[in-house]
Amino acid sequence: MSDEATAAEYKRKGFSNLVGFGERPGLVLIDWVVGFTDPACPLGANFDREVEATRQLLAAARQKRIPIAYTTVVYDHGFQDAGWFIKKVPALANLESGSRWTEIDPRLAPLPGEHVLVKKFASGFFGTNLASLLTGQRCDTLIISGVTTSGCVRATAIDGVQNGFRTIVVREAVGDRAPGPHEANLFDIHAKYGDVVSLQETLDYLAGLPEFRSPDALERPAAAAVQR
Repeated sequence: MSDEATAAEYKRKGFSNLVGFGERPGLVLIDWVVGFTDPACPLGANFDREVEATRQLLAAARQKRIPIAYTTVVYDHGFQDAGWFIKKVPALANLESGSRWTEIDPRLAPLPGEHVLVKKFASGFFGTNLASLLTGQRCDTLIISGVTTSGCVRATAIDGVQNGFRTIVVREAVGDRAPGPHEANLFDIHAKYGDVVSLQETLDYLAGLPEFRSPDALERPAAAAVQR
């Protein structure tokens, strides 16, 4: 069955409806670490185009001051925190604490106030405070960039909808090590879990938003009055 026929069959059976953007987005950058963006690492590949697309997303998100979170994967020495994941993917041993491979790619370096969450497994939600970070800011939309599409991006998209967010994956800003898994997982994400949209559509959406303001309860508290 051709890709077009498969898409039509899914649509006929009630898949692939759009959830759309909401009013208060957050941006999560999944595993944009040197170990994935430098082909010299066994885990890495050339993601220059996806990094550039993500750089544009970051600039637009920062202009509107929307919440931004990064994830990295870091394992303790001895890898007892890696579970069976490292048995399945021994190359994860490159992501040991202290290795430069765990550092965010300098082209996408976080700014003060942007969150860097350490995870051990695929989803950006699993074992992190990503959900509370977003809900505390009353975000209703999760915009995802990152690598790899078939692994940590997919897992984060699934957990995004399961945690109650409109889940948006930006096609040009996610990548994988091979085109087959990349395209298959984008298709499946769009069919079941969230919307796979273009970079330009996302930039247009962000441009139309007002500047993000934190909920009143989360504004920086005023300094306590000096007791005399």
